[in-house]
Amino acid sequence: MEARAITIAILAMGGEGGGVLADWIVDLAEHGGYLAQTTSVPGVAQRTGSTIYYIEIFPESEARRAGMDPVLALMPVAGEVDVVIASELMEAGRAVQRGLVTPDRTTLIASTHRVYSMAERTAPGDGRVDSAALLDAARTSAKYFVTQDFAAVAGNAGSVISAALFGALAAAGPLPFAREQFEEAVRRSGAGVEASLAAFRAAANGHVPPPVAPAQEPRLADRIEREFPRPCREILQAGFDRLVDYQDERYAAEFLDRLAPVRDRDRGDFALLRETARYLALWMSYEDAIRVAGLKARAARFERIRQEARVGPAQILEIHDYLYPRIGELADILPAALGHWLLSTAWARRVVELLTRKGKIVQTTSVSGYMKLHLLARMRRSRRRSLRFQTEQRKIGEWLATVVALAGDDYALACEVAECPRLIKGYGETHSRGDAAFGKVMSAVADLRGTSGGAACFRQLRQAALAETSDAC
Repeated sequence: MEARAITIAILAMGGEGGGVLADWIVDLAEHGGYLAQTTSVPGVAQRTGSTIYYIEIFPESEARRAGMDPVLALMPVAGEVDVVIASELMEAGRAVQRGLVTPDRTTLIASTHRVYSMAERTAPGDGRVDSAALLDAARTSAKYFVTQDFAAVAGNAGSVISAALFGALAAAGPLPFAREQFEEAVRRSGAGVEASLAAFRAAANGHVPPPVAPAQEPRLADRIEREFPRPCREILQAGFDRLVDYQDERYAAEFLDRLAPVRDRDRGDFALLRETARYLALWMSYEDAIRVAGLKARAARFERIRQEARVGPAQILEIHDYLYPRIGELADILPAALGHWLLSTAWARRVVELLTRKGKIVQTTSVSGYMKLHLLARMRRSRRRSLRFQTEQRKIGEWLATVVALAGDDYALACEVAECPRLIKGYGETHSRGDAAFGKVMSAVADLRGTSGGAACFRQLRQAALAETSDAC
């Protein structure tokens, strides 16, 4: 049989080490007696696409026997790919859609976790693609399908998903190399070797180590177990952790305080408490300039970009962030009185808009640029006094009071009202539209309370508002 190249396509998002995984495979092949070629086509920013790394390897002995080098392709061709590695479930779906996965040839290795696309995130309603449908399509399209939550495997080992995917590739066996050769390729890379090997071995062995629970102050950690029913504890813990990261432990404790009246009025399977907790945590962690600055200034972000860009020890990394603050976003983080004054004073608005209308590029990796973001992020200490905080807390209080009041005599309507904050999403015009729709829908509660079919009618109103705001986006 005439020798042919083995073709491998990797679909990965930024920060997941797709380039590192491609380098490991090339190194593995070259040390295993194969000629190798790799190319990459980068996707676009903000999670609307992924980078495709494409690798072809060919037996060096066959090339020498023929007396010529093989001609290796630069891009994957539908129906001609032996191995597809997808760092996330949607990427596996994209590979299937492009025809890269075929039932007569392809080994598909995919992580089951989801990193939602911009279209899914910005949809006012539930815009998520059905994961079960993606899994079914992948299972039907591939010759061999290897799937697991490889992000969890890597995270528990303190590594990135590329190392876990490399372990899955070794275990699946589509490449003519022994497991020891895979491990040697990781060692030769010389960066984060022990953590990468831990994730590699966990995936290769098909074992996901139990996650380590985040350290918490014991009294607060015990409170969820002590005061709330078991069916709700997982979502309460997720909300609690989110708010500690967003503000502080006192703010997270207020989250539990606010849920106590809902818990006391709930009954049955605690559906009302679960949904109220979900949307309360999201609403209490609304996005503002302080939050954005904190995320951009995190060490984990710099490390993720460094790994994705494959920056060497002797190289300098520069990150430039484009910031475009609107007048409302600036007023939101100011003390309430000052924020009101800025929004209501015409000359002050004109001055600020003149200074900010062109936006600003901040070199985040410079001392001055980093300090600007760091100081802005530290304003979370004064967030409680800000205009936006006081506005949002008032609205949250009114919504929660309505949920509690309804729970006693119209439980079904209370559950529908608990989901109403899903209308409020994003920032700028998107947030304004959602907030207006929220107010209109909530105004119908008084007329529907206690009526036959009131809950169903309210649900239809909410869904119509979701569809309307989605079309507007």
